[in-house]
Amino acid sequence: VQLQASGGGLVQTGGSLRLSCAASGRTFSRVRMGWFRQAPGKEREFVAVINGSGGWQDYADAVKGRFTISRDNAKNTMYLQMNSLKPEDTAVYYCTAGGTDDYARRSSYDSWGQGTLVTVSS
Repeated sequence: VQLQASGGGLVQTGGSLRLSCAASGRTFSRVRMGWFRQAPGKEREFVAVINGSGGWQDYADAVKGRFTISRDNAKNTMYLQMNSLKPEDTAVYYCTAGGTDDYARRSSYDSWGQGTLVTVSS
């Protein structure tokens, strides 16, 4: 699966953004997909994951209740709706595909997009 993330930008604290991840490949609807993020000087960390059908999701504690992951298999696209953004959400956000049951671990995934920068100003 090849991935292309978009939708990042500059937003004020409390604002919202929606990230998109366009995927190519005929097996998109069978692939577990996720979002990770990497802040300057920090390790890449898990944000959210969604199963192939879209019926199951999980989130990092830091974003629960504020972020929503979803997918449209007809459009081969995954989304991350981010609300109530905080300065600590500032990072490059990466979409990824192919996660195993150990889905919060970066090494669980075998396909990565190029990343899109989200900057939250205080």
